[in-house]
Amino acid sequence: MFDAEIVGQLVSGSFAEILVRQKHGQRIEIGGLFVSGKSEDYYILECFDLLYGSQIGDLTKQLISGMNLEGYDDLQFYDDELSNYSLARMRAVLHVKDGKYSAPKSLPPSFSGIVPISEEHLQFLGSTSGLLVGNIRSGTKVLHFPATIDIKALTHHILVAATTGRGKSNLVKVIVASLIDNENVGMLILDPHDEYYGRNSNAGAIHSRGFNNSKNCIYYSLNPPAGARKLVINVKTLNPSSIEMNLTEAQEQAISYYYNRHGSRWIEELMCSEIDPNDKAVREATVYTLRRKFEVILGITSHDGDLIADGVFSTTAGMTTVSDICNELENGKKIIIDTSLMSGDLEIIVGSMIAREMLQRYKKYKMDGLLENKPLISIVVEEAPRVLNNEALQKGNVFSTIAREGRKFQIGLIAITQLPSLIPREILANMNTKIILGTELGSERNALIESASQDLSRSDRAIASLDKGEAIVTSNFTKFALPVKVPEFKGLADDNERKDAFGVSTRKGFVGL
Repeated sequence: MFDAEIVGQLVSGSFAEILVRQKHGQRIEIGGLFVSGKSEDYYILECFDLLYGSQIGDLTKQLISGMNLEGYDDLQFYDDELSNYSLARMRAVLHVKDGKYSAPKSLPPSFSGIVPISEEHLQFLGSTSGLLVGNIRSGTKVLHFPATIDIKALTHHILVAATTGRGKSNLVKVIVASLIDNENVGMLILDPHDEYYGRNSNAGAIHSRGFNNSKNCIYYSLNPPAGARKLVINVKTLNPSSIEMNLTEAQEQAISYYYNRHGSRWIEELMCSEIDPNDKAVREATVYTLRRKFEVILGITSHDGDLIADGVFSTTAGMTTVSDICNELENGKKIIIDTSLMSGDLEIIVGSMIAREMLQRYKKYKMDGLLENKPLISIVVEEAPRVLNNEALQKGNVFSTIAREGRKFQIGLIAITQLPSLIPREILANMNTKIILGTELGSERNALIESASQDLSRSDRAIASLDKGEAIVTSNFTKFALPVKVPEFKGLADDNERKDAFGVSTRKGFVGL
C-alpha cells in the first residue's frame, strides 16, 4: 500500500502541529495530503505551512548568499542536500485503522516517513453515490477519486463562498448536473444572470448538455426561448407575507389592513380605490407611498380605476403559476427561473412566494406523516446576504426561516456569496456544509473558519492560496475537510460519454448525463 517514494520524514512537533522535513528533490505543497503509518493503521496528514530549515547559522547563510551574489560561484561551504532543506507544518486530520476512520487522538510514530496520498488510501470514503462536487485534491495534484457529500447535506444548507472569478457559478452548474435526473431532489434556482440554462447554447451552461430536454428540467423566463415557459404570476396570488421589500412599520400595517379587509383583491383596492379621508386606520400618505413602491418594484399601476400589471405580474393570467412550480418541485423537478430582467427586490418577492408555499406544504406533510415520501428541496440563492442578513433575521423572512428550521421539513438553501461575514452568525452556523473557493479578504476567511464544521484554524493560508476551481469542503457529512478540484462544466459539456475527471464514466458519476 505504501510503495510510493517517501517525500519526507516526521521530525518533531505536537498534536496540533507536526514538523516534517522534506526529502531533497521532492515537493510538498500547502494543502497537500500525505499518509504516514502502516497499510492497516495509518494517519492522513495535511500540510498547512512551509518554511526553510538549515543547519547553518543566519550570519553564515548571509555570508554565503553575499559571496554568491558577488560572483564567487566556485565556493562551496556546505552540502546542499543535508545542510539546507524545506520544512512542512502538518496536522493529522484522520486516523484510519482496519478500514475504519476516526478523528486522530494520537500521534504517528516519530521519524516515520510520509508518502503522497493516493486513491488507494481513500477507499474508506465509500462509493460515488451522493452529491458530487469534484475530485479529491492534494495541493495542485488532482486525484482520480470523487469528492462526494451525502445528499442529506442539501437540507442542512450549503454555503458557496468565494471572491469574484473563482468558480462559484461553475460549481453550482456541476451540482445541478449531478442531480438533474434525480427525482428525489427538487431544486429551485433563482438565476439573476441567466447563466445556468444558457439560452444561446453557451457550452458553459446547462442548455448545452440537453438538460432543457430532460423531463426534470424546466425553465421560466419573462422572455422565454422555444421550449421554455413564460413567467407570469397573477397579482391575486400575492399576499402580505410575500412582499419582501424595505417597508416601514406603518406601511406593513397598511398592507395587512387591506389584505384582511379585501382578501385576494387587496392590491386592486390599495392601488385603485379612492382613499377615504375619514378612515383613520390608514394614513393617506402611507397609501400613496405604497402605490409608488408597487409601481416601481412590482410593475403594478392603476388607470381610470382599473388595475394594470406589466412584467412578471398580471391581472388575468398566471393564477396557478406558483402552485404549478411547487408541484413540479414536489415531483423532483429542477426549476430555473430567469430573474435577469427583474430588480433585486422583485426577484426576492418571486422567490419568496415559491419558497413560502413549499415550506407551508412540507410543514403540512410532516404534520400528516407524509414528509418522508417527499423529495428533498434545495433553493439556490445568489448574493445570499440580500435575504440572509440581520434585518431578515429580525423580521423572519422565509429564507431566514428556512435557514433556521428548514432541515426539519426537508428544505434547504444553497447560498452563494462573496461576503459570508455579512450573514449573521446564527444563520452561518446553521449552514453545515461550506464549499470554500478562493477568498482573498482576511475578514471573510475568518468568518468561514470560525463557522466551519471541521477545525480550519490552521487553513487560513490554504484558503488564501486556492486557485480558480480549487475548493475546501467542510461539512458534517464528510470525514474531514476535503480539498477538492471542481471540474470545468464546459469540459463536461463537451463530451458526456468520456471518462471524466471523477474516475467513473460521466453517466455513472452524474445521474442522467
